Order: sequence, then C-alpha cells, then structure tokens
Amino acid sequence: MKPALLLYCQHSVGIGHLMRSLLLASKLAQHFRVVLLNGGPIPTGLDVPRNVEIVDLPPLGTLDGHELVSRDANFDLDRAKSQRKHLVMQVYRRVAPAVLLIELFPFGRKKFAFELLPLLKAARRTPGTRPLVLCSLRDILVAARPDQQHHDDRAAWLCRRYFDAILVHSDPALARLEESFKPRRPAGIPVHYTGLVARERATAPSVRSSHLLVSAGGGLVGFPLLRAAIDAQRLLWPASGRRMRLIAGPFLPEPAWQALCEQAAGREDIDLVRSVPDLSAEMRVAAASLSQCGYNTAMDILCARVPALVVPYAQEREDEQRNRAGRLEAMGLLRVLQPDRLHDVELADALTHTLAFAPNESALALDGAQRCADAVARLAQSRPAARAAAEQAHGMA
Repeated sequence: MKPALLLYCQHSVGIGHLMRSLLLASKLAQHFRVVLLNGGPIPTGLDVPRNVEIVDLPPLGTLDGHELVSRDANFDLDRAKSQRKHLVMQVYRRVAPAVLLIELFPFGRKKFAFELLPLLKAARRTPGTRPLVLCSLRDILVAARPDQQHHDDRAAWLCRRYFDAILVHSDPALARLEESFKPRRPAGIPVHYTGLVARERATAPSVRSSHLLVSAGGGLVGFPLLRAAIDAQRLLWPASGRRMRLIAGPFLPEPAWQALCEQAAGREDIDLVRSVPDLSAEMRVAAASLSQCGYNTAMDILCARVPALVVPYAQEREDEQRNRAGRLEAMGLLRVLQPDRLHDVELADALTHTLAFAPNESALALDGAQRCADAVARLAQSRPAARAAAEQAHGMA
C-alpha cells in the first residue's frame, strides 16, 4: 500500500490551477495514494485521473480576484466556508497523509486562510508521524499588490512556521522565485525547481490547418478578448479567407456566451465553441493562436509550437501574465499585444504578423510534473516521519 498524499487546490478565477494540479496528481500517484481536495467547480467533461481520489469542497471563487463568492446556489458564502472547513479537517484525519501538498498558499489564497491555517496547525501538531508539508508554486507570482512587502513578509513567516519546502514549477531560465518574492527575512526552507508542468509533448503536424484559433482558458475573464477577435475577423476574413475558431471556455458567464452567439450569428467565417477537452490538441493543428497568457495556456503554446499572439490578462494589480508573456516573447517563443491595444484594427494587424511568425524551439524543461513527483518521493523517503508512515502503510498491505 502506498503512503498517502493530500493535495489541496483552489481555482478561483481561471482553470489553470486545477489543470496543473491534476497533471501533478496523475504523476504523484506513481508513488503515493493521492487524494485531491478540490475547491472550485470542475467543468463538465474534464478528464480526471482515475488513480486519484477527488474530494469536492463546496465551490468558492472570486470576482476579478477580489470578492470571495459561493459558486454553488445551494450554499451561501458563510455556509460554504463552514462546510469546507469541516470537510478539510475530516479528510485530513481520514487520509492521515505522509505528505501534505498545498497549492499556492501562503504566496496567494489569503482569503482561504480560514480553512488552510487550521489544516496546517493540525499537521504541525500531529504526534509521531507529522506529514511532510510542501507548497506547490507556479512560475511567477503576482508582485504588484499595494501591500506587497507585508504580503511577502507574511508568506515567508508562514513558510518558516508550517512548511518544509517549496516546489516551484518553473525552469530557472524562465523565472526564479526571488524575482517575484522579496521578503525582508528569507523563508528559510529549501526551494526546488521542478521544471514547467505541461501536458505530454506531441509531435507538431507537418501541415497545419488554415484556421485561426482563439481561446480564453476557463473563460471567466475572457469575454473582451473573444469579442475583440470577432470584430477583428471582419477585417481579416476578406483579405485572408481564414476561418476563425473561438473556444469560449467552460466558465464564461452565460450572458457573455449569448452575446458572442449573437455577434457571430450568420457568420460563415466564425466557428464558435463552448469548450473542448484538450486545448493543446487544438493548438497543434491551428495556423496561429490568440489567447491570454495564463500558466497552462502558455504551456500549451510551447508544447504545440504554434505561432501565437497573447494578450495578457492584467487587471489592476494582476501582473503575472504580463510578466510571463514578456519573458516568453524575449525568448522568441510567442508575440505579445498589450491589453490596452485590444481593438479590431490593431488586433487584426497583430494576427496578420503572427501568421508569418516562426517561434523558436523551446529549450525550457517541460516535464515538471514527472520531476515534481520524483522530487516529492525523494523528500518523503528522506524524512524520518514520512518514512515511518510509509513503512507502516507497507506493513498493512
């Protein structure tokens, strides 16, 4: 019997955190009995690993990254928080994990401290076989908060108090943690770079289709991009004759979806789709891609090796996507259009140039899921408490 690993993931605006956590969970299951605490809605048709137990918490999310809201009409916010806190602790006691892996917190997800701090305190106080506590962190953090220094100092303090190591899902050639995390006192725990967490890389087709692909990730904040793309297509279609395939995303609000349907009605040059199971597969056959620049979308672009134009999501203090896009553009891997230039004429011109763009071959490590799983297994084996739990589990087999 494998030792248990409890993975906590909360996706609040997009779907990238969930997709990355599912990829990690599928590889971690080679070494552990993985239980995933999922804090947001799972889109219909999403491929969930069969070797991973999913425990769905009453789904919560945020409006534009700020106000916390319930994503289930059966729960108001207070009831959802109470139920979640109880369920998180119930699952922790049932699973008795050798490893506790928490996605993003304490570098983000401050609004979910109500359930995460009790979990971390329980892990710290577990007698005899305290679990190995790790943070799963994306490549680049938001670093433009009004209280950024206080935020970083608090995160470092929580790391020192509750965590054993940080797993950064980045290639250091792209981004290092200290570039977007600058506490006055270091976190004081090991940092391990796993490489970027991407889907399995497939061979690019020798001949691509002629259509333009437009996607908006989960879709919750993708409406302005999708609407602008349809407007730009009125200029592109007469000159290029290329159809445009738009994938709205499962979380695009229904009123926005209806508005797009009305905008595209009767257009032979527009193919409008609600969602697809594999965006990377769509990118591999497209002539060019237009999207935002979230972590997972960026990984799909790199794996598909598609000529890509990105318009980073950059509302208020959200600078993560702009930062990632700029670094990838500097490597010659994609092209960037800033959000304040998202107008039909400029977008049509940028897409025309993207069609002629040949991206460089990426040298970035894209096998981060497997590297992460192997690293966690090594860390668990080297920790006496975790090793004792593993031996006890094997003795029960």
